[in-house]
Amino acid sequence: MPSPSTPLFRFGVVADPQYAALGPNLALDRYPAKSLAKLEEAIAEFNRHDLAFVVTLGDIIDGGWESFDLVLPVYETLRHARHFLLGNHDFAVAAEHLTKVANRVGMPSAYYDFAHAGYRFIALDGNEISLFAPPEGDPRRDDAKALMKALHDAGALNPHRWNASVSDAQYTWLAAKLQDAKAAGEKVIVMNHYPIFPENSHNAFDSDSMLALLAEHDHVVAYLSGHNHAGNFGVVDGIYFINFKGMVDTEDSNAYAIVSVYEDRLEIAGFGREESRVLALQALNETSGIF
Repeated sequence: MPSPSTPLFRFGVVADPQYAALGPNLALDRYPAKSLAKLEEAIAEFNRHDLAFVVTLGDIIDGGWESFDLVLPVYETLRHARHFLLGNHDFAVAAEHLTKVANRVGMPSAYYDFAHAGYRFIALDGNEISLFAPPEGDPRRDDAKALMKALHDAGALNPHRWNASVSDAQYTWLAAKLQDAKAAGEKVIVMNHYPIFPENSHNAFDSDSMLALLAEHDHVVAYLSGHNHAGNFGVVDGIYFINFKGMVDTEDSNAYAIVSVYEDRLEIAGFGREESRVLALQALNETSGIF
């Protein structure tokens, strides 16, 4: 049994490298062409550690199918297993490529799960109901418009065309995976490109229903996301919500992290602009609100 000073395992996290051979977006302080060098720097650091895997929380590219040809070889230099999620910018490609993105990145499917050392990691495809991922004419685009209108009418912060949500089928799949993990005695970390808490203009359309589902399960430890490049953090219903900062932002500074999983805590070592945190697991059910 590992001692309190020895982690069960560690894993690396990258959010929103958003690479493309494009000039900077000065209004948003984003430098997509510089993400290759930033990713190389992060992978060099990851390769110095004993990690179970490295996860990229979506927006691998800023757009353009050809961008994958340059950024994916950088990941080949990683000596650890790698897991990808997809984000909205990964679908900023020609219409004929929309259904091929997950395959191009080498994902087993657009959403999936895997187990490691008593933990179940659930990787969601938050793009299913959106104005950008489904092909033109797909009814899911109409579903996204309806969700946006309902959110707008309710005065919500997030009815924007760059946000999205999971389908009913994926929601049902998630609920089943949470039950399976509970039956297996596994703790759960959910991962999605889109945050769902704290309330923010970048949150998924289905934040309320997702929060309600996760709140039913006391074995869910954390929810990891990207998309909101400024980052965010909160805890509600005993679950930590960690929104990692975007790698693509700023001309010179990087952002990535290594998460160490202990029996009683998560320790996040932030690099560059990413914050470091120590999150005590034994206190999860005693806390509520935003830190």
